[in-house]
Amino acid sequence: MMRAVRVHAFGGPDSMVYEEVPRPEAGPGEVLIRIHAAALNPLDWVARSGFAVLPEAMRPKLDLPFTPGTDVSGVVAGVGNGVSQWREGDEVFGLVRFPGLVNGGKAYARYTTSPASHLARKPAGVDHVHAAAVPMAGLTAYQTLFDHIRLERGKTVLVNGAAGGVGHFAVQLAKATGAQVIGVASGRHAAFLRDLGVDQFIDYTTTAVEKAARDVDHVIDTVGGPRAHRLLPLVKPGGTISPVTFGDYREDRASELGISFRPGQVRSDGAQMSELARLMETGRVRPRIDSVFPLTDASHAHRRAEQGHIQGKIVLQVI
Repeated sequence: MMRAVRVHAFGGPDSMVYEEVPRPEAGPGEVLIRIHAAALNPLDWVARSGFAVLPEAMRPKLDLPFTPGTDVSGVVAGVGNGVSQWREGDEVFGLVRFPGLVNGGKAYARYTTSPASHLARKPAGVDHVHAAAVPMAGLTAYQTLFDHIRLERGKTVLVNGAAGGVGHFAVQLAKATGAQVIGVASGRHAAFLRDLGVDQFIDYTTTAVEKAARDVDHVIDTVGGPRAHRLLPLVKPGGTISPVTFGDYREDRASELGISFRPGQVRSDGAQMSELARLMETGRVRPRIDSVFPLTDASHAHRRAEQGHIQGKIVLQVI
């Protein structure tokens, strides 16, 4: 047996219960991970609520009870048949079983299992808390920039919501590629984003972003919402917008302006996690931790998430 956090009824943070459950076993092609840290993602609290933010017809079906979480960092505690690249004692991190079942990772727990191919070796100089902060947000930024946009050196990238999980990774990865980066966030994040290397900072609380930037090649928008179309005037003809969440972009108007959309669903990828690990080892990617909570206080971590204005990632410390 082991301890884990499970959601027994859709609702607020108090719907999560820390309790004893059976410990999983690694199946063929899988490893068993003793989790040291797990990160929160917006999907976690959206799933906990039963996807209440979506129209009823669009809500994925979740069987109760379930254990949230997809982002883990820990130590291999066992390997299943057919696994040769990992052995007990290896320190690993990754985005587990995503997409697929939204609770497929079962990361809010002492142990979980993962397909061996979803993991990468944790950098030796990075602790588990910081490693756990990377997988979903880091892969979302990485895949947006390099799989969907195919970012080239010298291009201008505007990141809306630059201080958040995906945003702060997008800033760093774009800079590492040689792009000019514009970061949009509230003024309280100015020093943080300048430290990450943004070439221009826009405080959206004092300055309308559509008046402060022009001729942008690529927009990565982590904010979305009903006013997302205000970003259209920023983008040059032939440019792109990559939404990370839902927004009203008035795509007909965007098409008239020669703007295309490059969205994409993040997916587990151990090879890309290894590339992120390499960038962390060289200091070109630095995960920012907003706050850390013990696994037993997952409900408090979710309350912090719902307050918004997060700088980096919220992490649950398991060990």
